[in-house]
Amino acid sequence: MADTIFSDLNIAFSAHPITKQLTRKTNRDAVRQSVKSLILTNFYERPFKPDIGCSIRNYLFELWTPIVKQQMENAVKEVIRNYEPRAELLRILIEDRPDMNSLTVSVAFRVLNDPTPVVLDVILERIR
Repeated sequence: MADTIFSDLNIAFSAHPITKQLTRKTNRDAVRQSVKSLILTNFYERPFKPDIGCSIRNYLFELWTPIVKQQMENAVKEVIRNYEPRAELLRILIEDRPDMNSLTVSVAFRVLNDPTPVVLDVILERIR
């Protein structure tokens, strides 16, 4: 499995400066981009695939309790385990930052062809 290369299009759809081709992300960067995209996706947001997502933004305006925190962790865990087979989930940490009206979602995972753990931090802000 160590010689497997994971490759995805860069979701920024940026063009290579010389070849003008769409750039791509490989291995750790590709899986990191995919995990972040899954966390930020709401249910029914992707056409023809309404069951993909975790709708974590729905929890932003809930009262911060241990139950809500556990529900958020379960939602993130479920979406990664179901839709990102290239990532082996290690740990999820959700931290409330009331002074900044935001939440930090930290996901630690290992890419199947790389033994080094990857930590992804996603900051969700309450705008209203």
